Amino acid sequence: MGLNEQVQARIRELRELILKYDHHYYVLDSPLVSDGAYDNLMQELLALELQNPHLVDESSPTRRVGGEANSKFPAARHRQKLLSLDNAFSYGDLRDFDIRVGKMLDVYDYVIELKIDGLSISLTYEKGFLIKAATRGDGNTGEDVTLNVRTIKSIPLKLLSPVERLEVRGEIFMPKAAFRRLNQEREEQGKRVFANPRNAAAGSLRQLQPAVTAQRKLAAYFYDLLYVEGADIANQQEALSFLQKVGLPVIPDFKAVATIEEAYAYAGEFEKDRDNLSYEIDGAVIKLNSIPDRLLLGNTEKSPRWAIAYKFAAEQIITKLLDVEINVGRTGIIAPTALLEPVTLAGATVSRASLHNFDFIREKGLRKGDMVLLHKAGDIIPEIIEPVLFERTGNEVEILPPAHCPACGSQAIRPAGEVAYRCDNMNCSARLKESIVFFASRTAMDIEGLGPGVVEQLTRTGLVIKVEDLYGLTRESIAALDRMGSKSADNLVFALERSKSQPLARLLTALGIRHVGYRIAQVLADDLKDINAFFHASEEELLAIPEIGPKIAESVVNFFAEPRNQETVGSLMAAGLNYRQAAQDEPDRPLTGKCFVLSGTLQNYTREEISKLIQSRGGRVNSNVSAKTDYLVIGDSPGKKYEQALKLKVAVLTEAEAESLLSLRLIDMV
Repeated sequence: MGLNEQVQARIRELRELILKYDHHYYVLDSPLVSDGAYDNLMQELLALELQNPHLVDESSPTRRVGGEANSKFPAARHRQKLLSLDNAFSYGDLRDFDIRVGKMLDVYDYVIELKIDGLSISLTYEKGFLIKAATRGDGNTGEDVTLNVRTIKSIPLKLLSPVERLEVRGEIFMPKAAFRRLNQEREEQGKRVFANPRNAAAGSLRQLQPAVTAQRKLAAYFYDLLYVEGADIANQQEALSFLQKVGLPVIPDFKAVATIEEAYAYAGEFEKDRDNLSYEIDGAVIKLNSIPDRLLLGNTEKSPRWAIAYKFAAEQIITKLLDVEINVGRTGIIAPTALLEPVTLAGATVSRASLHNFDFIREKGLRKGDMVLLHKAGDIIPEIIEPVLFERTGNEVEILPPAHCPACGSQAIRPAGEVAYRCDNMNCSARLKESIVFFASRTAMDIEGLGPGVVEQLTRTGLVIKVEDLYGLTRESIAALDRMGSKSADNLVFALERSKSQPLARLLTALGIRHVGYRIAQVLADDLKDINAFFHASEEELLAIPEIGPKIAESVVNFFAEPRNQETVGSLMAAGLNYRQAAQDEPDRPLTGKCFVLSGTLQNYTREEISKLIQSRGGRVNSNVSAKTDYLVIGDSPGKKYEQALKLKVAVLTEAEAESLLSLRLIDMV
């Protein structure tokens, strides 16, 4: 193969790799490589195309601005193309940029800003009200994510000062603390964790349910004035001041500088302080201050000639993977943690790193004894990037998923469609406190006085080592606990005794079977009638029950197949708990099989209260209106569900009509 053919082949390979990585990053929200590795590939492709202009293709990723618009959301056309920035990786790159600017202008200055590592967004306000929010997409067309953006509390729905029309650009990001909390929750739920805060922000903004976006604690800063009516803005400093005045959060710590040398020095201060910021940055942006001068310099197809992004180096280090520690979380997740030869990374000593799950280990190809490349994901969480293959000696050991729980020895289970292995033993020492607190909660056995503080003492002192031990507690043993006098002990003993008569559905809920909340427990209890039937029920039999899907069926079968759970259920039965759907447990259920949906604000009931009343009469409550909905109960401001119900000819009930149908009485609320 000749030199020219080799160059062509390498260019094709780079383009295919970058397009693949772009798709995973921008569309699937699942990056395959680190930012540094991606930047290196892009720089190599840019250099090869510069050296071989005859090989430049308009389909090359170097000719594109950003990612693709996601078809899940409506398309949103931008008034003007939203460009991406050229990157500088050294002082020399910044000097070259400054020389290019100097060829066009005699006198000029810059503004330097933090480069927030998030998701680019444009907002449009009319008469002071937010009417549209769109991602950058390919620069010309993005995704309309207005409903999701409206849930972000730092973004005003109405400007402080009325403006006829305003279009701005900024960055939506996830603060470091919110990122840590989200990944911790996802690990506990057996879900894939996000690679970094930017990836988390992108995934959160692209949720199809705005309520999920609202829970993710996103934030935003704005830095570009794209269009404004009724204001004369001369430079970037004035633009940022104007945005602040109308109530938009502005990127902090910006500074006007006279020379590129000052900009470089200030960027160095940013880089040193980045670990102390509450949000993630990956560089600094240097912009020409004067807006008329920007118009003079213009843009290339991809980037403005008047701005550049100075990218900070990602700190990485090589260390040894000594061993893998396997721990059990409070919800039963079995998670691996890397034990590393201690190294200093980003100013801190690192000796441990999360491995997330065993799919992560397999995908990375990690082995005990490997030398590994380490960085901090989002400058927060130590993470292994990859093994250093040329350092392998042949003595490295394969890392296999556990067959049994390391805490209690129960069989380790990996539910279908999940990435995590789990311990299903509700009495596993690693999750016992969590199991008892839930067992006693109001939606389960409703044991008043058995809160987290009491549970912690009971387990710490060894009075309770299994859930069933609760029913062997005496007044004297409880009274001996801290802050538990004789009256509190009497009350708890009474609450435990009273809980024995709770209906079967409550007991099923209290067992903490995954995917089985109170409503599903009620469905199961109504069908199987006796807890003994659960020991023999197959997935096929459970799937035949209305509302029971594959995940629920699998989870129920796995739970009752675990010998330790069988022992606990048997002990609870022996302790006198109600385990049958007895006749007295079955109230009049005239609404069996009827499906209700609620919409709007009710005057006399909360959503939870009326849902329980419907369910107590055999009905079920769904969240969305469909052709299978029998009744829509509406209160004030019912919203789109009302329109959908009219379209599908679903019966619509006012609150008074619902009360009449349910024959509600005050005694129901007690």
